[in-house]
Amino acid sequence: MRVSFEVKSSDLMGRIGRLELNGKNLETPIFLPVVHPYKQEIPATRIKEMGFDAVITNSYILYKRLASQARERGLHSLVGFDGIIMTDSGGYQMLEYGDLEIAPEEIALFQQDIGSDIAVILDRPTGKNASYEHAKETVKFTIDSARRSLNVINRKGTAWVGPIQGGEHDRLVKYSAKEMADMGFDWFALGSPVELMNNYDFAALARMINVTRSVLPIEKPLHLFGAAHPLTMGLSVALGCDIFDSASYILFAKRGSYMTLHGSRKLEEMSYLPCSCPVCNTGLNNLLDMGHKELAENLAIHNLYVLKMELNLIKEAIKEGRLWEYIMEKGRSHPAAFEATRYISRISGTGHLLDNGTPFFKERALFLFDETDLTRPEIRRHREYLVRRKPMHDRVIIILPRNFDEFTFKRAEELVKLLPSIKADVFLAVPFLGLVPIELHDVYPLSQSTIRSSYQRADLRLIRAVIGKYEDAQVVYHESRAGIAKRLAGIPALKKMDNADFYRFIQLNYTSKYK
Repeated sequence: MRVSFEVKSSDLMGRIGRLELNGKNLETPIFLPVVHPYKQEIPATRIKEMGFDAVITNSYILYKRLASQARERGLHSLVGFDGIIMTDSGGYQMLEYGDLEIAPEEIALFQQDIGSDIAVILDRPTGKNASYEHAKETVKFTIDSARRSLNVINRKGTAWVGPIQGGEHDRLVKYSAKEMADMGFDWFALGSPVELMNNYDFAALARMINVTRSVLPIEKPLHLFGAAHPLTMGLSVALGCDIFDSASYILFAKRGSYMTLHGSRKLEEMSYLPCSCPVCNTGLNNLLDMGHKELAENLAIHNLYVLKMELNLIKEAIKEGRLWEYIMEKGRSHPAAFEATRYISRISGTGHLLDNGTPFFKERALFLFDETDLTRPEIRRHREYLVRRKPMHDRVIIILPRNFDEFTFKRAEELVKLLPSIKADVFLAVPFLGLVPIELHDVYPLSQSTIRSSYQRADLRLIRAVIGKYEDAQVVYHESRAGIAKRLAGIPALKKMDNADFYRFIQLNYTSKYK
């Protein structure tokens, strides 16, 4: 089976990719709706018409109910879908009902025989709150199953997925991921997220994805089993997930839940429909007048539209280089989502894989809101550069303006021309960025950041770290920043300004003195 994965755009660990399977192409990140093998509430043809190029179905159910028919007709004909079909092996049924009466080799060969485009070896999901010993047993079973399956399949017409287990035990997840990576699967899938999702433990989900992605080869896709939800897909993509599947669209619909981009609502409790999909255009009252079966089908179609819209928004955010802003915005939709974004902020602040996909230059300005943004890769890179930067002169001048906007690009450019006569390293103190070397004022993202106007906090520790490298330090400050200047105690020759004309001040007080 020829499988290739090409990254076209990236931001954080999120990427827009081109996945090719024997001449068939998919664009990631992608959501695969779960369809029942033979009892479909929403016909697979309708799902294809909505723009979904791939679906996932359960091979174990087919094996138990329609094995001979599936072998005779083939998977695509039986399901009624001419796009890419992925088959799961029945691992989730094992989580729900216990051991299955089937050998790993048997279900692997069955998936191969019926023409599955993408197949999963038989795994044993760990689940939530599993003890270490139980989790270890699920990992052992899954690894053993993978080895047995790879011994019998031919790997010609089907792409094979290596499932990763271990649940909330990081050490076991790492071990499971490494073992699967060493076996050379075409891509990988992280199991056991559903119960975390159902319990809104999004921070634990984020940690589990992060642990997994840190071990796997970056050039191969990562699938997150059963975890397609508008609140979490963005942060999952940001941490390196490329593929999602879920039956949430129909399961939510059957209980009357209406998906939105920021969660779900009970339809019967709603007064307005915030969507303009074909289902919502029929009107709230018409939906409420439907019988249970008809309503569930219509809500399922609406939910599919929402999931598709969410993925398109995520891809647009990647393309525009604003995935960080997007997931932080999502984090304000629910306290559990907020906790997960705080986790992302913490790991980013340590120098992380999130750097790998974050471009050094973007076409759009950064939006900076609060302390969380201090850890985003673009800002952290600059602040680390300041700490490493070697002085070019013995003297340093730190300018503390009232706000960054007052120091126009024109003044900065004029000041750059004066640098040879000033004979000093000149920095402009800027919130979030810490310090901007005046000669780099127009380099991304130093002048391409939009900062909350009321945020004026100066990073005194960073300023002191930079100043400490110089023999002679002076601070020029606007009178409104006198309090900050005083806190930089021990720096000689503090200069106070009575207006914001920094260029004029520097010209009069420094160029004549140090020519």
